[in-house]
Order: sequence, then structure tokens, then C-alpha cells
Amino acid sequence: MFDHIFELLTGRGHTLATGSDRELRLCVAALLVEAARMDDHYSATERAAIERILAERYQLAPAETADLLAAAERAVEHATQLFRFTDTVVQKVSVEDRVRILEMLWEVAYADGALDPEEDALLRRIAGLIHVSDRDRGLARQRVLLRLGLG
Repeated sequence: MFDHIFELLTGRGHTLATGSDRELRLCVAALLVEAARMDDHYSATERAAIERILAERYQLAPAETADLLAAAERAVEHATQLFRFTDTVVQKVSVEDRVRILEMLWEVAYADGALDPEEDALLRRIAGLIHVSDRDRGLARQRVLLRLGLG
């Protein structure tokens, strides 16, 4: 019991996400799925990249990651526009974290080793919708290229 209390107080333990947190995670995951599907080829490599990114970003167990990704894939299939996802990000996330989300998107776009023009256009559009400047979008891309060894 004391271990559990210590984990909660120090933030080291796994805490349940609030409804607001779950909604934000779903919106971010849906944007990642949309980026992966943009070139009409949703590969296993891109899906694995999304799973890794979500698990690392939100410290999720494999089953939680799989559930989140499945929910995001369903959300993207039923969505007619990105605004629902991007508006939630703008409302709930600081500018610095929006840039980090854009880095996550770049990682997905480059997961297959190449950037498709449609993926590039989508990330430009998403950056505008989440109020990330062109400069910050470009810097985020450069950081990802360096991290992936492509730059």
C-alpha cells in the first residue's frame, strides 16, 4: 500500500487517465494514423512506429497501446475532417507540446524511410490547424530527420 501511495505522489506509478486525457490521447493517435494513411499505404512499419510513439509518449502498457491505436483507427475511418482532432489538441496542449506532437507526426511520415508529398502537405496543414509556425514545423522535421539518421 505504501508503495502505491509513493508511486502516486512521485508520479512514478501508472495512473489512470482522466476522460480529458483519454480524449486527447485519442485525438493525437488519430492524427498519427491519418499521417500514416495519407499516402494510401498504411504499412506494418508505420503502425509499429505509431505503437512505439504512443507507448513512449503516454507510458502505456502494450494492451493499452493496442486499444488506443484500434480506437484511433476507428475514429479516422468515421471522421470527415481533422478539425475535431486538431481542435482538441489546441484546446488542451501547450505550444511546446504541440511542436512535440508534430515531431511525432514527422516520425510516422518518415517511418517508411521516405516522405510522400501528400504526407508533407498533411503535416503542413495540421501544423497550421494546431497553430505551430512554419519555422517550428521545419525545426521539428529537422530534429526528427537527425534522430532517425535521415538528415
